[in-house]
Amino acid sequence: MAETGEKQARGGSRADVAPSTAAAYLDPHYWDERFASEEHYEWFKDYSHFQHILRPFLNPSHSVLEIGCGNSRLCEELRRDGVADITCIDISQVAVERTRSRLLDMGLEGIKVVQADMLDLPFDSESFDVVIEKGTMDVLFVDSGDPWRPRPATVNKVMKMLEGVHKVLKPEGIFISISFGQPHFRRPLFESPGFTWSMEWNTFGEGFHYFFYILKKGKRISESDYSNEYKNGSWSVPSFNLLHEELEDEDYIFRTTICDELET
Repeated sequence: MAETGEKQARGGSRADVAPSTAAAYLDPHYWDERFASEEHYEWFKDYSHFQHILRPFLNPSHSVLEIGCGNSRLCEELRRDGVADITCIDISQVAVERTRSRLLDMGLEGIKVVQADMLDLPFDSESFDVVIEKGTMDVLFVDSGDPWRPRPATVNKVMKMLEGVHKVLKPEGIFISISFGQPHFRRPLFESPGFTWSMEWNTFGEGFHYFFYILKKGKRISESDYSNEYKNGSWSVPSFNLLHEELEDEDYIFRTTICDELET
């Protein structure tokens, strides 16, 4: 199994590309500079780690949107799994151009790569069967403050992203969100009024758990149906090992969300 995250990113070391502060992740110029020197980096593990969870939701006839592709290889892996209609977006024009070039060199045609902001998706309503984001939404939380009461500006951005995703999903489409964020923090956002999707979640990882959220549009169920997940006044959430070897060197997002949460 390939080492995920590439502790030494091809084209530059972690020290060369990692920002000095977590807030830099919100700056589009940071990403342009990073992708100009970094060839490949997988946030939150590569496809091989969660393929068994995602594959049941994929169909060769599906249209798939990947939000925040960066320099990930996810789109190639989805193509190998038989998905033909794939669109990738990233806010960085550098990432877009380099991804297009890489796919061309590989002879992979038909994967559309578009410069776009996840807060302003440039697609018609009901355009995609599946929308996938892997660590992209977590970037919005790097300056959220108290995880139990995130700053209004953070909530507004997250809601704007989710509203866009909900809009571009087909009536029975599925949103896949791969995240560090625990269910008791994500649930209030995912289940805001106006969203018709249901929420399920799984985990992957050895020792440390990454969360794999599955939101099925048009399938929202009542709060009572979550009773098996809620026991003794709290949600059933796996424990965390903060020093587990799986964690990559560059985990500002983790430190500013999970660690702050545990200290609260």
